[in-house]
Amino acid sequence: MSARPIPQHRLVLIRHGKTEWSEAMKHTGLTDVPLLPKGERLAAEIAPQLGGFEFSMVLTSPLQRARRTAELAGLGDNEVDQNLVEWDYGGYEGRTTAEIREELGYDWNVWDDGVVTGETPGETIEQVSARARSVIDRVLPALQDGDVALVAHGHLLRVLASVWLRTEPRFGAQLILDAGGLCVLGYERHNPAILHWNWLPLAEASQSE
Repeated sequence: MSARPIPQHRLVLIRHGKTEWSEAMKHTGLTDVPLLPKGERLAAEIAPQLGGFEFSMVLTSPLQRARRTAELAGLGDNEVDQNLVEWDYGGYEGRTTAEIREELGYDWNVWDDGVVTGETPGETIEQVSARARSVIDRVLPALQDGDVALVAHGHLLRVLASVWLRTEPRFGAQLILDAGGLCVLGYERHNPAILHWNWLPLAEASQSE
């Protein structure tokens, strides 16, 4: 069987702009919260960073914070992919890490300790990784024709980057991705690689320094 050709183009990951819950550091999985006004401004400021790309495909999460970010970033010609939805946090939805740790009595983190069932079943990191793998398999043919953009969520995109790199999905814990952050994945020779990570609009980047 012949090997799959190495894509010639780039995979662009975009995390949605800020929401009330992201500002409060709450785990925001399937809850469909809107962007804040400053999240909309941040999303619009992504557009100039995309000038050097030629997209053959744009996929978004079904949740409004991602779809609105895509629209404001000038990526209106897109398709929803259900596999780009954020991690289902189950019983930890809407709660902060500090709150969960106080309840459990130890230094819980979602990457190592997972979630519990709540109003939704919750997902294991392996389930999130499998969804990310499905997205990558879908976009690989399109990467032969042009760049591909994925507009989605922080944890999902960090897991997806880890899958792209052929590492453990928990490697995503080491990949910080801010709201409105833009990342570019590709290849260095035949090796999957991170070309750029967590680019932010200039105004946002200067505020975080």
